[in-house]
Amino acid sequence: MAFGRGAKMDGRRPSSSSSSFCTTTTVVVFVALCLVGAWMMTSSTVFPLEISSNKKPLVKQQPAPVNFGASEDAASGNAGEGSGKFEDTDNNDTTVPEEPSNNETPEEEKSTENIVEKPEEKEPEPPKEKEETKNMFDDANGKSEGRSDDVKNGDDGDKSEEKKDDEITNESGDEKPDGERKDDQEEKSEGDATQEEQPQIEEKVEENGEKEQSSNSNEVFPDGAQSELLKESNTQNGSFPTQAVESKNEKEVQASSKSSGDETSYRWKLCNSSASTDYIPCLDNEKAIKKLRSTKHYEHRERHCPEEPPTCLVPLPEGYKRPIEWPKSRDKVWYSNVPHTKLAEYKGHQNWVKVSGDYLLFPGGGTQFKNGALHYIDTIQQALPDIAWGKRSRVILDVGCGVASFGGYMFDRDVLTMSFAPKDEHEAQVQFALERGIPAISAVMGTKRLPYPSRVFDVIHCARCRVPWHIEGGMLLLELNRLLRPGGYFVWSATPVYQKLPEDIEIWNAMSTLTKSMCWKMVNKTKDKLNQVGMAIYQKPMDNNCYEKRSENNPPLCKESDAADAAWNVPLEACMHKLPVGPTVRGAKWPESWPQRLDKTPFWIDGSQVGVYGKPANEDFEADNAHWKRVVSKSYLNGMGIDWSKVRNVMDMRAVYGGFAAALKDQKVWVMNIVPIDSPDTLPIIYERGLFGMYHDWCESFSTYPRTYDLLHADHLFSKLKKRCKLSAVFAEVDRVLRPQGKLIVRDSADTINELESMAKSLKWEVRMTYTKGNEGLLCVEKSMWRP
Repeated sequence: MAFGRGAKMDGRRPSSSSSSFCTTTTVVVFVALCLVGAWMMTSSTVFPLEISSNKKPLVKQQPAPVNFGASEDAASGNAGEGSGKFEDTDNNDTTVPEEPSNNETPEEEKSTENIVEKPEEKEPEPPKEKEETKNMFDDANGKSEGRSDDVKNGDDGDKSEEKKDDEITNESGDEKPDGERKDDQEEKSEGDATQEEQPQIEEKVEENGEKEQSSNSNEVFPDGAQSELLKESNTQNGSFPTQAVESKNEKEVQASSKSSGDETSYRWKLCNSSASTDYIPCLDNEKAIKKLRSTKHYEHRERHCPEEPPTCLVPLPEGYKRPIEWPKSRDKVWYSNVPHTKLAEYKGHQNWVKVSGDYLLFPGGGTQFKNGALHYIDTIQQALPDIAWGKRSRVILDVGCGVASFGGYMFDRDVLTMSFAPKDEHEAQVQFALERGIPAISAVMGTKRLPYPSRVFDVIHCARCRVPWHIEGGMLLLELNRLLRPGGYFVWSATPVYQKLPEDIEIWNAMSTLTKSMCWKMVNKTKDKLNQVGMAIYQKPMDNNCYEKRSENNPPLCKESDAADAAWNVPLEACMHKLPVGPTVRGAKWPESWPQRLDKTPFWIDGSQVGVYGKPANEDFEADNAHWKRVVSKSYLNGMGIDWSKVRNVMDMRAVYGGFAAALKDQKVWVMNIVPIDSPDTLPIIYERGLFGMYHDWCESFSTYPRTYDLLHADHLFSKLKKRCKLSAVFAEVDRVLRPQGKLIVRDSADTINELESMAKSLKWEVRMTYTKGNEGLLCVEKSMWRP
C-alpha cells in the first residue's frame, strides 16, 4: 500500500527499479520515524509494563502486599492538596524526597520496552478497579516499595476508611503532564539501596478522627468513643497504616523507637536458691535466718527480706501444667505442679491430701473434720445460729489452715476466708491451698502483728492450729483480739476443749482464765459426734464496760498512743486496745448483712472527711464504686479477650476502696486486696464491705508461693513505686507470683506503661492490649512459659 501510494504521488515511472526502490524505502523510513517521534511526544501517558532489567525490588517479610487502584478524582486537585502530608520521621523533619523522574528515555531503552498507549480522554470516566500499573506499599512503617506519592485527601479518602480493605489512591494512576511523569523502574532500583535507611512512620489517631504522622509516637490512640483497645491483627498493607496494623506491630515499633525500653537492657537469670521452684525471697533468706539469735517464737518463719530485692526468675517445676479450673480444683490438682508427697504421708489418714496417679486428691477433710469440712461448718452453725454464715458472718480468719479445706468449703456458705499458715511447717500446705483456688498466705503468729487492720474479722477460727494461746500473758490471743470485730466470734476446736489429758486440762484452765480477763464470753461449748471433736465459741464485747469493771488490769490496756491499725513490722505487745466510743466511729456497730454491705457506704464515712480522690469521703466511695463497675463490665469482662472461666485467684495490687473486687462479685473468683504501706489506709473500708486483703510493701516480695495467682491488677501502682523501688525487681516479683498464662492488667502513666511493656516483652510475654491517651495508659499482658 505504501509503495503504490508513493508511486501515485510521484506521478512518474522509475527509470531504474533499483534506485527507485532505495529512494522510496528511504523516504518511507524517514516519514515513519518522524511519525513515531511525533506520536511519542504528544502521547498523554506511557506505562511501562515490563522492564529489561532483572533486578527485583527489596521486600521485607510483611503480609502480602495490596495494590491500590488509581482514582480519577486525584486529577481534580486532591493530589496537590496532599502533597505536603508525608514527612520524614527523622529528627531533621525533612520531607520525603520526590523520586527522580525520567522525562527523556534513551531510544535504545524505548526499543526494548513493551509500551501500552493510553489515549487522551476528553471526558472523565469512572475510576477503574484495575489499572495496568499500581503502587505497592509496605505495611509496618509506611515506606512505599514503589513510589512515595502522596495519599489522596478529601471525601474519597474518608470513604476509603469505611471499607474492609483500606484503599489509598495516589498520583501514580492519574494523567499528568509530561514534566510530572516519573519512571517507576528507576525508583525501584534506588529504593533497593535506601529502603533500609528509611525511618518508620507511625500513625496517631486523635479524638477528632484526624490522622497525623508522628516520629515520637509509641502508642496508637483509639477513637474517643473507645474506652479500651484490643490488640488486633491485620494483614492489610498500606502506606498509611490502619489502627489494626499499628496495634499488631506496636510492640516492635515501641521497642525500636524507645531506647530506654529496649529489650536488650534487661538481663534475666534463674534464681539460685535451695528452695528452687518454691522460692519466696522474704521467707527463704537463709543468710538472715542463720543470724537469728532465737527461733523460740518462730522467728525463722517470719519475713526476713534480702537487702537487695532479687531480679531473678523462679524456675518452673518439671512437667508444669495449666492448673485445673475451679471448682474441680478444690478436689484435685496436678501433682506435677506441686510435687510434694510428705504431707500426704503424714496427714493422709486425716483426709488432708492423697496421691493418685497424676493428681493430688483433697477429700475435704482435716484434723478436726475427717468426715468433711461442710459437716463441721454446719455443726458450728447449729451450735451458734447467730453466727449466720454468709449473712452476719462474711469475712473470717482461719489460723493454721493446713491445706485450707475449711476455707475452701466456706465458699458454699458465701463466706470469704483469709487462711494462713507458716511455710514448710507442713510441707507446702499453703501452696496446696492456692493451687486448689483457695485464698491463703504464708504467715506465722510469732513476734510481730499480722498484716491486717484492727477490728475487721467477723469470725476467727482455729482448728488444732498448734498456737500456744495461753503463754506469755496471752500475747498471741491478744493479737486475735486486735483483729476481731467487736461482737465477733472466736471458734476454737482443739483437744483441750474435749480431752481430759493432764496437758489438755492445764491448757483449758489457762485459756479459761485468760479469756475471762479479756472479757470474752464463752457462748457455747459443744461436741461434733460424727468427727468426735469438740469446740468452744467465744464472743468479744461490743463496748468497754467490762474492761472498766475488771478487778485487775491484766492483760493491761494498750497506751492511748498505740495505733491499733498499725500492722507493718510492728512488734506484738501483751495489751488490749480499748473499743471505739461513739455512734459514728468504726466498730461501734455491726456492718450490714451480706450482700447489702458490699455496695453500702460504711456508716462511719461521711462528707466531713476527704476521700482519696479529693471528694467528700462518702461521694469518693460511691464514685469509685461506680467507676469500677463500669470499667469491669464494659472493658475487663468483655473487651480484653480474657477467658474468666480460667481465672480464679486474683490480686488487686493497689486496692483503694475495693471497687475492683466488688465489681467482680458475680464471677467465680476471689480477690486479694492489697493496700500498699505508703498509700492511704483504706483497708478497713474493704473489710467493712465484706471483702478482704492485707497490707504490703511492694519493694519486697509477697508472702505467697510462686505461680499462685491467675490475674494481677495494678492501678497507678508502678509509677509510685519507681520513686523508691527498683522497678525490674518489682516486675520479677510479678513474674514469680503470676501463673504461666496468667494476666497482668496495669493502668498507669504512659511512660510507665511503656517501660512495663518493654519488661514484659523481654520475658517473652504476650502483649494482649496496650492503649495510651495523653499521659495515661492501659496495658494487658500474658505471662509466658519462657525461662532463661
